[in-house]
Amino acid sequence: MITALIGIVIGTGLSIQTAVNSQLRKFVISPYLASMISFVIGALFLTIISLLIGSPLGISWELIENEPAWIWLGGVLGVIFLTVNILLFPKLGSVQTAIMPILGQIIMGMLIDNFGWFHSMRQAFDSYRLIGICLVLLGVFFAIGIQEVRHRHERSNENNLHLWIWRIIGIVSGMLMSTQVAVNGQLGVVLDSSIQAAFVSFLVGALTLIIVVGVKERSFAKVSNPIKEKASWWVWLGGFLGAAYVLINIYLVGQVGTGQTVVLVLFGQIAGSLLIQRFGWMGSQKTKIDWIQIIGLIMILAGVILIRMF
Repeated sequence: MITALIGIVIGTGLSIQTAVNSQLRKFVISPYLASMISFVIGALFLTIISLLIGSPLGISWELIENEPAWIWLGGVLGVIFLTVNILLFPKLGSVQTAIMPILGQIIMGMLIDNFGWFHSMRQAFDSYRLIGICLVLLGVFFAIGIQEVRHRHERSNENNLHLWIWRIIGIVSGMLMSTQVAVNGQLGVVLDSSIQAAFVSFLVGALTLIIVVGVKERSFAKVSNPIKEKASWWVWLGGFLGAAYVLINIYLVGQVGTGQTVVLVLFGQIAGSLLIQRFGWMGSQKTKIDWIQIIGLIMILAGVILIRMF
C-alpha cells in the first residue's frame, strides 16, 4: 500500500514538473534550454544529497567496461522525453500531449515486464493484466481524451498526416520513458545505490543538454531571463521534482517491476494534471473537472489494482 502511494505521489510530482517547465520555457524561449536548466538543477540537487549521506559520485572504469552500454543511457532517454513533451504542446495541445506519451508508457511498460527486457523483474502477461490494462486505457480516455472528442468541432481543419506524425512521436517518447525507468532501475541494482544511479542519470542528461544547447542555441545568456524578469520562485522547481521522480522510480522498479511502477505513476500523473487544471496551479488555465473524468480516474485505479494483485 505504501509502495503504491509513493508511486502515485511521484506521478503527481511529474505532472507538476511539466507545468513548471512549461512556465520556465516562456522566459528562456528555447525548449532545450528549459530542459537543460531542469536537468542541471536536478543533478546539483542529487550531488548535494549524495555528499550529505556519503554516497559515492564516481564510477570505476572497470565497471563501465563490464556493463552493457544501454545501462548508462537513462539520462539521454529522459532528455528526449522531457524535450519532446515541450515540443508537442504547441503542436497537439495539452490533452493529446498528455495522452500520447501515456499510451506509450503503458505499452512499453507491459512489454518490458512480460519479456524481462533490461534485466527487469519478469511478470507474465496474463488475462488479469490484460483486463487491467484495458481499464487503464479506457480510464485514460475518460479522464483526458474525451475532452478532445467533445471539442473536436471547435478546431479548424489541419493536416491529419502532420498531426499523426506528432502523435506517433508522442507515443514513442512515452515508450522511451518506460525504458528509462527499467534502465535506471537496473543501474540502481548494479551500483547498489538508488541515489548514485539517479545522480548518474541526471548527470548524463545534463551534459547531453549542455552540448545540445551549445551547438543549437550557441548561447546560454537566456538562462538569467527568469531572474531579470522576476519570475515566480517555483519556476526553478522542475529539476528537484524530476530528480525525486527518477530517484524513487529506481527504488520502485526493484520492488514491484517496471509495468506496475509505470501504471502507478500514470495514475498520479493524471490525478495531478486534473488538480492543476481544476485549481489553475503553476500559471495554468483553470478548468472545471467533469464527473466523467472522475469515473476515468476510478477506472484507472481499478486497472492498477488488477495489475498489482494478480
